[in-house]
Amino acid sequence: MRDWDARHLAVAAGAALVRHPLQTVGRPGPQGVSIDSRTLSPGDLFVGLSGERTDGGAHAAQALEAGAWGVLVGERHADAAAESAYDGAVLGAEEPLLALHKLALSWRRELRARGAMVIAITGSTGKTSTKDILAALLAGRLKVAASPENLNTEIGLPLALLGAPAETELLVLEMAMRGPGQIAQLTAIAEPDVGVIVNVGPAHLELLGSLEAIAAAKAELIAGLAPGASVVVPAGEPLLRSHLREDLRTVTFGENADVRLLERRSDGSVLIAHGEERIQLRPSFTQAHNLRNLLAAVAAVRALGYTPRGSVEVRFSAMRGQRAELPGGVVVVEDCYNANPMSMRAAIDDLAATAPARRVALLGDMLELGPDAPRLHREIGEYAGARGVELLVTVGPLAAAMGEGFDGESHAAGDAAAAAELIATLLRDGDTVLVKGSRGVGLERVLASLRAEPGLGESDALGDSHAASAVSEQR
Repeated sequence: MRDWDARHLAVAAGAALVRHPLQTVGRPGPQGVSIDSRTLSPGDLFVGLSGERTDGGAHAAQALEAGAWGVLVGERHADAAAESAYDGAVLGAEEPLLALHKLALSWRRELRARGAMVIAITGSTGKTSTKDILAALLAGRLKVAASPENLNTEIGLPLALLGAPAETELLVLEMAMRGPGQIAQLTAIAEPDVGVIVNVGPAHLELLGSLEAIAAAKAELIAGLAPGASVVVPAGEPLLRSHLREDLRTVTFGENADVRLLERRSDGSVLIAHGEERIQLRPSFTQAHNLRNLLAAVAAVRALGYTPRGSVEVRFSAMRGQRAELPGGVVVVEDCYNANPMSMRAAIDDLAATAPARRVALLGDMLELGPDAPRLHREIGEYAGARGVELLVTVGPLAAAMGEGFDGESHAAGDAAAAAELIATLLRDGDTVLVKGSRGVGLERVLASLRAEPGLGESDALGDSHAASAVSEQR
C-alpha cells in the first residue's frame, strides 16, 4: 500500500476521507498497518477497533502524535481526530473492522495483479508448523511472505495480508476459528489459490458439539475457493469427503495418498512420492507429526506447479516443539502454544521416540472440549503411560483427570505457578520434559521458571514476548 494515496486507500476500505494529510510529499501511502497506538511505527496506518474493554478509535490523536501516516476509525471518532494538530490522513468508517477487511481484500487483489499467489492453511492442529514448513520449501525460489506468529483471526489475517510487501510472489496465510462462519470470512478476504486442511480433530468440541461440525467449519475453506483452485486434504478423511468439490483440483497427502512418504533415510533425508515424481528432501526436523505436515506442505507446493528439492531449514514459530537444553542434560520440549487430544498424542509420541533417558510430561488442561473433557483427559493419561512416560505432572482442574488414567508416578498442580515450583523439585539430570497445554493455562510461566531456576540456567530458545499475546487460542 505504500503507493496508495489517501483517496485511493479510502476507496479501498470503503471509508470516508475526512481529512487529507497536510503534507503529502514523500509519503503517498502508509508503510504498514497497526491496531495499537502504543506500538505503531511512524508511517503506519492506525486502525482503531472496538474491543470488549476499549474503543481504539479514542486513541486516534495519540496515534497521529506518534507519527502515524493516518488513522482509520469509527465515524464518531473521525471528526475529533480531524481536529488534531498532528499531521496525517483521517478516514471514518461505520465499522472499522469491516473497513480493515475491505482494505486487506483490495491489497490481496493488487498482489494478484502483480502475480502473487496465496496458500491458506487451516486445521485442528499443526497448521502453524505446516505454514512454517511451506514457507521454507519455496523461500529460496520465490519471494515468500507468511502470517507472523498467531495472526490468523478476523483481525490477525487482514494484518498479515496487509503486511505482505508489494514484491511478494507467494503469501502463506494461516486461518483459525472459534465457530461457524469464521473460516468462510477469512477465505473471502484471502481469495486463496490453494487451500490446505491439515486435519480434523477434537478441538472446540464445547463450541461446535461434534467432529462433523468441526469438519464443516474447516471445510468452509473448500466452499470459498474459486472454481479451478486446488485443495489439499488428508487422504481418506471421511469427515471431509462430502465437502469436496468436482470443480476443484484435490490433492491428498498421507498414507495411500497422492503425496506420500516412501522412505526415511539414515542421513536424515526423506523420499516423497507424488505420482511418478520422486522428491528427496532433507528437513531440519524429525518428528513424525511434522513429517506429516511436510507432506501437506509438499502437496500445496506441487499444486502450485513447483517441486521442492534439497535442504528444508525451518524455524518454527515459538512454543511449537522447540527444544531447550538446560544444565545437567535436562531437555525441555517447549510445546505449550495450544493443545487438544490429537496434538497431545503427537507430542507424547515424539517424547517417546526421542528421549534418551527418563520421559517426563508436564501437561495442562485441554480447553473447549465440552462434556467429554474428563474422559478425553483421562485417555491422555492412559496414552502417556502406554508410551513410556515415567513421570506425569498435571496442571489445572481438567488435566488432573490425566492422573487417573496414568499408572506411573504422577503429581497434580492447580496452576502454572504451582507447577513451576513442583517440577523443579522432581527433575533429574538427563530428563526430557514435555511441557504442553492449552494457551489459557499459561505454561510459558513454567518455561520461564525452568530457565531461571538456580542450577538449571537459562535457555535461549525463546523470549517472553509471546506470553502476553492478546489473541485468544483459536484453531
